[in-house]
Amino acid sequence: MSSSSGQVGVDPSALEALRIPLTGYCYRLLGTAADTDDAVQETLIRAYTRSDFYDPGRARLSTWVHAIATNVCLDMLRAARRRMLIWDGPSARDFDPGAVLPDRWLDPMPDARLIDTEDPAELAVQRESVRLAFVAALQHLPPRQRAVLVLRDVLAFTAVETADMLGVSTAAANSALQRARGTLAAARTTVSQPDLDPADEDLLRRYTTAFEKHDVAGLAAVLCADAESGMPPFAWRITGRDATVEIFAATDACAGDRMVPVRMNGVTGVGQYRPDAEGVLRPFALVAVHAHDGGVAQVITFLGSGTRFAEFGLPETI
Repeated sequence: MSSSSGQVGVDPSALEALRIPLTGYCYRLLGTAADTDDAVQETLIRAYTRSDFYDPGRARLSTWVHAIATNVCLDMLRAARRRMLIWDGPSARDFDPGAVLPDRWLDPMPDARLIDTEDPAELAVQRESVRLAFVAALQHLPPRQRAVLVLRDVLAFTAVETADMLGVSTAAANSALQRARGTLAAARTTVSQPDLDPADEDLLRRYTTAFEKHDVAGLAAVLCADAESGMPPFAWRITGRDATVEIFAATDACAGDRMVPVRMNGVTGVGQYRPDAEGVLRPFALVAVHAHDGGVAQVITFLGSGTRFAEFGLPETI
């Protein structure tokens, strides 16, 4: 394919090679799997249909395509409300099954869709920048500041490239970056505890073992004193080890459940299975476990996510 000016169109395989980087970029901005899929697909369609107008003398292909993705995501964020990782209203021991807030939550994502490097240094950067705590903190930024910060501080585009993508001056892009860094630093102290580090695999094992065995003392032993739990999409949060253990001890709703480790958002999470009427363990929910100072600080059960187990490489039954 060629344009009237003689420029050669982009090879579709070169565009497809950018799918994972684009997925990571759009996810950091949008925070949900469905919106990310829509944004990436729309970006690739626009890039393909406009490939005659790509001039390699003016920009790298990655820069050109990320500019398209930026516009797509900013359009999608115009009327969007901030998405939460965990309910940030008052905590409550009593669960209200009617307190559902649709379209207000972040989604977990499998590593395979976000991370595309084996270089140790780059791998560490990519994992850190897709952790749920970081994506949740990004939600506190206005959309354009969010894009500037991810383009500059995560994806390492230059100030000039970033300004061109957003159609602003370099000075304006730099100013937006400074404001974004300040807001992000404040947000990261309040959004959530750090995610579970790969070095804490034993902590995760102890937590899942206590959960599966309904071991109240074992669960209490791994929880931080100020541990909190949430279950999106419900506007509900438990705060404190004592409250968590009390509720856990008072119900057998999770009796027979099993937990399987899975890579999500740069760390190890859990796929929770629940027995059906015949006793077969079926996908129930993806669970994010966050740690702090050697203890479990936050557990987020994404209710309704059982339909996504295959996407995370988890089996239909165990």
